[in-house]
Amino acid sequence: MTTGKFDTTPIARELAAMARRRQALSSVELPLPARTRIFTVVNQKGGVGKTTSAVNLAAALAVAGARVLVIDLDPQGNASTALGIDHHADVTSTYDVLIDGEPLESAVSTSPQSDRLRVVPSTIHLAGADLELAGMERREHRLREALDAYLSAAPQPPHYVFIDCPPSLGLLTINAFTAATEVLLPIQCEYYALEGVSQLLDTIGRIQAHLNPKLELSTVLLTMFDGRTLLSRQVVDEVRAHFAEQTLDAVIPRSVRVSEAPGYGQTVIAYDPNSPGALSYREAAAEIARRGAA
Repeated sequence: MTTGKFDTTPIARELAAMARRRQALSSVELPLPARTRIFTVVNQKGGVGKTTSAVNLAAALAVAGARVLVIDLDPQGNASTALGIDHHADVTSTYDVLIDGEPLESAVSTSPQSDRLRVVPSTIHLAGADLELAGMERREHRLREALDAYLSAAPQPPHYVFIDCPPSLGLLTINAFTAATEVLLPIQCEYYALEGVSQLLDTIGRIQAHLNPKLELSTVLLTMFDGRTLLSRQVVDEVRAHFAEQTLDAVIPRSVRVSEAPGYGQTVIAYDPNSPGALSYREAAAEIARRGAA
């Protein structure tokens, strides 16, 4: 094979690096947790890649052999859309589970992207759920009780549960915190990246003290990274300084493919599995799996 000056161009180097990453991912076997790991994916700031990260990490783990359940707690239903699940007003959804006490199993659907990937969809009814929950008994525990019953009855419980929250700290998010054992915090590599994080950490502390002592911020994921800008690199350094143990080594780049995929009712893992965004989410999922095993 001949070599020349074109072998060292930026494009050639990028293609070679992606080929190495694909090869590394194809040969890795991810450990599966002995007990279900339950993540709440949350950031009260909108537009940080929260839902995108929830669905793509779930899809990446399913591709790697794990059984995964995604619970859509966001009234916008974007996680349901990305996973190919109907979420019109007549669908049994998280609203019916939280407000009417329907069993979680009755709302579960299997994503067309993988028979190992199951989803509890959201519907527009969830938009008023915070107000309806306010007057209910054990209002903070309704999701946890439904999820506990589902996991104890399942012949093959999921290895991972991802709860996608709305961009707010209301009763829906508090239900997610109470049901989970781990918090996954996506942070975008842009201006004011850490804005509002101190309020979120304070909320997590209160949940630990009063509702769920098992909850911990286990994972921070950097999203929308643009290696060409000084700002993105500065944000990475700042976040790693604040969350040295929790921040994943994998960083999610700003990607057209990642943005396009939901428009086709897919995750980027299904839409373009060899794209940089898909590879980055697969690397992040592998890191989450290995950290859990450790």
